[in-house]
Amino acid sequence: MDYTTSPLLFRIRKALRYVGLYGVRRTLVKVRGQYHMGKTFARLPLNYLRADSKAHVGLIGCGNFGFSVIAYYLRKNYGAVIRGCMDQDANRAASLFEEYGASYYTTNAERIINDPNITLFFISSNHASHAEYAIKALEAGKDVHIEKPHVVSADQLTRLCAAQEAARAAGKGRIVSVGFNRPGSVFGTRMREQLWREDGELMQNWFVAGHEISPDHWYFKEEEGGRVLGNLCHWTDLTYQMMPPERRFPLRIIPTRSAKSDCDIAVTYVFGDGSIAAITFSAKGHAFEGVKERYAAHRGNTLIAMDDFQRLVMDVGAEKQAWSPRTRDHGHEASIRRSYDAAADPAARGLETAYVWEAGQLFLLTKQALERSQPVTLNAWSAAA
Repeated sequence: MDYTTSPLLFRIRKALRYVGLYGVRRTLVKVRGQYHMGKTFARLPLNYLRADSKAHVGLIGCGNFGFSVIAYYLRKNYGAVIRGCMDQDANRAASLFEEYGASYYTTNAERIINDPNITLFFISSNHASHAEYAIKALEAGKDVHIEKPHVVSADQLTRLCAAQEAARAAGKGRIVSVGFNRPGSVFGTRMREQLWREDGELMQNWFVAGHEISPDHWYFKEEEGGRVLGNLCHWTDLTYQMMPPERRFPLRIIPTRSAKSDCDIAVTYVFGDGSIAAITFSAKGHAFEGVKERYAAHRGNTLIAMDDFQRLVMDVGAEKQAWSPRTRDHGHEASIRRSYDAAADPAARGLETAYVWEAGQLFLLTKQALERSQPVTLNAWSAAA
């Protein structure tokens, strides 16, 4: 939703609410990101090449997420490390170049993929292009952070995993992360660690209220994968990561839908050990604070209730633990830092191919199950390879 065209009072109330949720600095960059999306130059800025030995990061996709999340947290934590930024829209590439002091901007992805001074790529372009850019970057020997979803088809997933295995065998590039930020957040880490301490089957339940978006939104283009791949994948991955690895497979996916197959839906997952998870995704309007989500889980003597990454309560036997941090944390900063730090460490292996394949298959098969209104089963990477 473009908030820059909303009434002034709405924009003021929105900004004030976000200050309470995210703090002043984070809110300001979110506001700047909204205006960045509509910015045009009467004359594009001089595209000089800044000499800076630290600048070694390439950014593909200069939309709102690239501007207000990736570039913001890179500069906050590491300084002016973006060497080349690319977008098919020259205005967006130029706007990010100016705001974050990149060395140059371009509309040609090949220029930055083949730049020998760029060693790490963050890919946040349109969904259908994520895997294609990542494959080219891996073949060029680069490390890559791929925003979600990392693929939009089974063919892309097969080729991406093959490129990852080939790069690893050659000792070249790595997939250092896929942009599922919630598991690495403070709450995500705390919940997983506690649940894994318990024994027995796990029960999980997610309720997610997402944005209503217009039928002509680019998410709904056939090649982009729809909202299951664009939105629901966050919660399919988090549900998967909350399960201990040895207990996940075979994983049965059971869909519930009405007229639509990718919003106002419910999906149930039955894991190999009998654990059950349910995700309900509703998109019936515009939540004032953005996406709203509630999580509940029960395993052994642990009962968890998490509200919108703002409050977490864990009952562990007779002990009750509660956390309410000052600002909401979805794990974006930790995700960016994890990728940058892994790329800087020659000993870091990057993501395992099994995870890349299983996480991708999970949302692809969830989409298939909902479209066909038929259950489907996912097996582990070793069983399917």
